[in-house]
Amino acid sequence: MMRVDPEKLNTKFHLAEELMTEYIGPAGSPEREEMEAKAKAWFYGEILRERRRELKMSQAALAEKVGAKQSYIARIEKGEVDVQLSSLLRIAGALGLNLQLQ
Repeated sequence: MMRVDPEKLNTKFHLAEELMTEYIGPAGSPEREEMEAKAKAWFYGEILRERRRELKMSQAALAEKVGAKQSYIARIEKGEVDVQLSSLLRIAGALGLNLQLQ
């Protein structure tokens, strides 16, 4: 079994927080807040897209079910829009998802 030199590891690997601070900005900075908001929007969009596809539902069918436009559903799934909580709850409900807000 190969031995690992801890000193070499410390010079080659970085903590995610260190990289985020270096490339985006420190936690709480406007740049970091914006990046985190975009990441969350993308993540929620992925969850909704995956569930819609599991149900073999088109974006148009989902849009009709929740009273929205297909282009709005597409933008949500791409993480391009800051979706309102009421819209997110309607879409999630139409997809049979139960959101627990804490």
